[in-house]
Amino acid sequence: MIEINKKTNLLEDKIYNYSLQDVEKPQLYREIFDYEHVPKVVFNNRHVPMNMPEDIWITDTTFRDGQQSTSPFSVEQIVSLYKLMSRLGGPKGIIRQSEFFLYSEKDRKAAEACMNAGLQFPEVTSWIRANKKDFELVKEMGVKETGVLVSCSDYHIFKKMNLTRAQALDKYLGTVKDALNAGIRPRCHFEDITRADFYGIVVPFATSLMELSKEAGIPIKIRACDTMGFGVNYVGAALPRSVPGIIYGLHHYAEVPSEMLEWHGHNDFYKVVTNAATAWLYGCSAVNCSLLGIGERTGNCPLEAMAIEYASLKGTEDGMDFTAITEIAEYFEKEIGYVVPPRTPFVGRSFNSTRAGIHADGMLKDEEIYNIFDTTKLLNRPMHVSINNTSGLAGVAYWVNEYYNLPKEHKIDKSHPVVAKIKEMIDKEYANGRQSVMGDDELDNMLLICDKDLHKKLLILGE
Repeated sequence: MIEINKKTNLLEDKIYNYSLQDVEKPQLYREIFDYEHVPKVVFNNRHVPMNMPEDIWITDTTFRDGQQSTSPFSVEQIVSLYKLMSRLGGPKGIIRQSEFFLYSEKDRKAAEACMNAGLQFPEVTSWIRANKKDFELVKEMGVKETGVLVSCSDYHIFKKMNLTRAQALDKYLGTVKDALNAGIRPRCHFEDITRADFYGIVVPFATSLMELSKEAGIPIKIRACDTMGFGVNYVGAALPRSVPGIIYGLHHYAEVPSEMLEWHGHNDFYKVVTNAATAWLYGCSAVNCSLLGIGERTGNCPLEAMAIEYASLKGTEDGMDFTAITEIAEYFEKEIGYVVPPRTPFVGRSFNSTRAGIHADGMLKDEEIYNIFDTTKLLNRPMHVSINNTSGLAGVAYWVNEYYNLPKEHKIDKSHPVVAKIKEMIDKEYANGRQSVMGDDELDNMLLICDKDLHKKLLILGE
């Protein structure tokens, strides 16, 4: 059948109909994943069109997948982070949903407390074991959507579950029907999709779900889970690792609407952010993330990274409050005791900090030379100079202006006499074998020693 694509206004062939291939032996793609070597990236040079939906958004898994990798959060901590997340997502709900476990009493209390917080976004959803008892629990809680695990690679179906593909799909479809019968929107987590036989099981299963959705009149979401981080965004890369191919295939061959598609990635190969952005670009409306990227092994896609990526792709913040990103990082460190690696983009203590004198010299002239954007305005994070033996006169001058919060008309430059005196003291420290950076208290004391009157003046000017 030939139909007009209403987005491209082109005639497209719609005869594709993929049936389940119930193989006797698992398809493990041993030429790609031989386990003894780094997995290979294979190309077939097939290109699919970019097709970014008009509306794209972020969903959150901090309190589900993310929490599995850290010390358990308290109910109070979950509620505080949930409120900060809502502020970050803004009134348009760019952060649309957040998923919770419902296993324990504490999990349920946290979900209930967030549902009662009076916030429209993010919507509280759940993740449960796929059985009727748990579906009833979801219904009792008043949660309208739940995640259901439906592993789709033969690694999981044959090796973990000891089932055939036909048996697995029969089990999965039965579980989804149970959710529909309970009046709950199912979100099917296609686990390990980047090692799955795409046309042999993924597309046929997704097609069956779309047919079931039409019959029930209830939307069924598909979350494409790059469980091991094998996904790649390279143009012309072959399945099963191609992110563009996966998203295009689910949308084009299984006819899954963009708003029913969600990407969930892990960072095992440092590709989690680019893969998530690629999923958006090729037709997936939602990307699933966690705050600070916490999660199993190398973690999930950092939620704050995709908030910035959203603004990059859409050309607008759409009401998001990026200063909440800084407060989220501070909350993790001060209230939860989580150590944010200092060089982590947007949230690490050193992400917009420099120790190089040549950079500090440029920043004295105009911070835009070495700052990615106005981090003071957008993130409430002024640029920072860490002082060591390479910072030079410019670094010391910048530190003085920043530390004492001096107004523009009172800022000092690197030719100021006190700067030379402080640098001389710093040089002596490192000549005597010091290795660490100078602390703010140390530098403040050095200025006090060099010029008591100026020290007093600067404190007053910075108030």
